[in-house]
Amino acid sequence: MQKEIVEKAKLLDEQGNIATPGYAKTYMLGYDRADIKAKKSRIKEWDYFYIQAGDYALCLTVADMGYVGAISATVMDFVTPSQVTQSAVCLFPMGKYKMPPTPERGDITAKAGKAEITITNDGKQRHLVGKYPKFDNGKELRFDVVIDQFPKEYMFIATPFDTPKYFYYNCKLNCMRANGKFWVGDREYLIEDQLATLDWGRGVWTYDNTWYWGSLQTRLEDGSLFGFNLGYGFGNTSAASENMLFYNGTSHKLEDVTFHIPGDNTKDIDYMKEWKFTSSDGRLEMSFKPIIDRYAPFDLKVMCMIPHQVFGLFSGKAVLDDGKEIILKDVLGFAEKVHNKW
Repeated sequence: MQKEIVEKAKLLDEQGNIATPGYAKTYMLGYDRADIKAKKSRIKEWDYFYIQAGDYALCLTVADMGYVGAISATVMDFVTPSQVTQSAVCLFPMGKYKMPPTPERGDITAKAGKAEITITNDGKQRHLVGKYPKFDNGKELRFDVVIDQFPKEYMFIATPFDTPKYFYYNCKLNCMRANGKFWVGDREYLIEDQLATLDWGRGVWTYDNTWYWGSLQTRLEDGSLFGFNLGYGFGNTSAASENMLFYNGTSHKLEDVTFHIPGDNTKDIDYMKEWKFTSSDGRLEMSFKPIIDRYAPFDLKVMCMIPHQVFGLFSGKAVLDDGKEIILKDVLGFAEKVHNKW
């Protein structure tokens, strides 16, 4: 089931389909926007950052979705608890953000409305600088964050859809180091020796999709870095899942993971009750106590983005490739169920 890609090659063949579906632990399959054979308006490229800051967190997204571009920002307060999310959009960017073909290096400069973000990445250090005017009751959000200490291994997934020329190419880069500051109005939030995750995606999607995604990063009591990426529901995953554990810069592959959300796929679904997570290989068993449901729907019926990104506390065990057990107790992370039509 789990096909690991260990040789460098091009991501797409001459017909615009994924040449070798599967997963990798580094950047093995070269992405080139020019190789895509689907309509340019269907191409989707995004970088999403989750940056921890003690009792707070900063989430930043820059996305070129073909016919719409977006700069989104969220500030999470896990004490209150509360969150503020804003998204600025522009029409038909169609590649003008020049999103890098690899998560390992490359720069981005993007504007949408009066929001702006600049990301420089020389392969050793990412520097995120930007602003979002009138973010929270008229107060401006500003940020200046440096992310470094990229791990040696991380998660890549090359997933085809059953529709020709459509594909999902994704990297999850957990447990990076973050330092810097952000401001909401005159209030300053310090980010000092914290952790950051990057969700880097490129692809051409089908119109109507629902996916599940969970992520965690932490320092264990002995100082080791541990995290995980969990997900499914998106594309044809017969070649590999995207479920992976991260431990001190190395990746440990899991098979299928199921999210047990109370009332899932019924009208009685309750995202704020306790979830469970189980893996088919028995290497991950987690409970999840929600704190905040970051619910920011955009629903025009024929086009919609309905995300429930829930932040909360994970407890349970995970087993590395060598049999070592990692035990978690109330560790902050997030899990989501998202329905999109676009």
